[in-house]
Amino acid sequence: MSSDSSREVLIIGAGPAGLAAARALSERRIPYDQVERHDGVGGIWDIDNPGTPMYSSAHFISSRTMSDFPGFPMPEDYPDYPSQRQILDYLQSFADSYGLTEHITFGRSVTHIEKDGERWRVTFDDGSRQDYSFVVAATGTQWHPRLPEWPGDFDGEIRHSREFRDADDLVGKRVLVIGAGNSGCDIACDVGRRAEQTFLSVRRGYWFIPKHIFGIPSDVFADSGPHLPLAVEQRVFGAMLRTLNGDVTRLGLPKPDHRLFETHPILNTEILARLQHGDVIAKPDIDHLDQDGVVFTDGSREQIDVIIAATGYRHAIPYAQNLFGPEDHPDDLYLSVFSRRHRGLMAMGFIETNSGAYRLFDSSARIVAGYIDDCLHHPEQARRFDELIERHHPDLTGGIRFIDSPRHRDYVDSTTLAKMYDRVLRQMHWSAA
Repeated sequence: MSSDSSREVLIIGAGPAGLAAARALSERRIPYDQVERHDGVGGIWDIDNPGTPMYSSAHFISSRTMSDFPGFPMPEDYPDYPSQRQILDYLQSFADSYGLTEHITFGRSVTHIEKDGERWRVTFDDGSRQDYSFVVAATGTQWHPRLPEWPGDFDGEIRHSREFRDADDLVGKRVLVIGAGNSGCDIACDVGRRAEQTFLSVRRGYWFIPKHIFGIPSDVFADSGPHLPLAVEQRVFGAMLRTLNGDVTRLGLPKPDHRLFETHPILNTEILARLQHGDVIAKPDIDHLDQDGVVFTDGSREQIDVIIAATGYRHAIPYAQNLFGPEDHPDDLYLSVFSRRHRGLMAMGFIETNSGAYRLFDSSARIVAGYIDDCLHHPEQARRFDELIERHHPDLTGGIRFIDSPRHRDYVDSTTLAKMYDRVLRQMHWSAA
């Protein structure tokens, strides 16, 4: 990594968000440093990276049509929902094509960030320090597991889903997967093919969206249809899902306790089939652990050998947590990016939203680059944006009343956020850069 004092910007992380930031800065010819603690680009999508939540059967839950970076489409021979390996190849190709890889220092991490006057003093894992005017934290959300504690004692094995790669070591075992998010459903399907018996503990009812509707990827289908008022969309698409899936309570799943779109979408075509075939058995929430078994809130008990907790992740930024606020409820970030308390401090890739993120990463990266460019060369223009950071508090929910849970506390509607990004880019005259 260069120690050239002319480099005013540090990007931390070379996953999708960090690469988007690097491309946007490169296009404006703004010098920057970029560090990545692993050996290559890709972040969580490299299954060999220590601590990644990736598993061998993982695929994108948004389609390749709706999920690429602008100006760099995914290959035509990719399937509708690319695999983990294909996404990693895509990210590596993206970085190489824009000349980003050669400017990344791999195997280096940040341990601490602190304010030093008007600049940020960054400490690296080798103990060295360097000052920057702008820091972009792009280390992502899925590295720090959220693992609840349950009452009782359990003699078996408890893992977080981050530790799951495949079901090879679960043959002949009785396995309980906790959590019906996208990872939980994928893992339950994988384990259901190999284990003696697989159970899926579901705390609340969810809407299960098939990956294809009438042979078209679901997000493409939704984007290509008429754009209806939210309440009408909820009724129309809710009725469509009930027609396609039938009554999910017949499979032991609870009825959804919220309207469609009010939780993170669960896109999984297979989980209902696994439940229909008995490879996976639905169970309610856990009441307590019981030596070699688990007792559920309906009073039933199952003998269990292994518990896999697909219970999500904390939004931790260990090297700067004091600057970004509590893990479970971080400080309000303007446009989900800019710190309102600390000028020059930004976070990318921490967006929780209901659609593909790469295009949002690109738009937010262009705003970051435009702002930094103005700070360096057009301070009056930069002050206009500083005022937006301080005073502009847009509603990014799109009118959706997301459920009360840690994941949804700062959740935004992707369409609303994308429109706001476009509005800001035009307002600040950054869109043509």
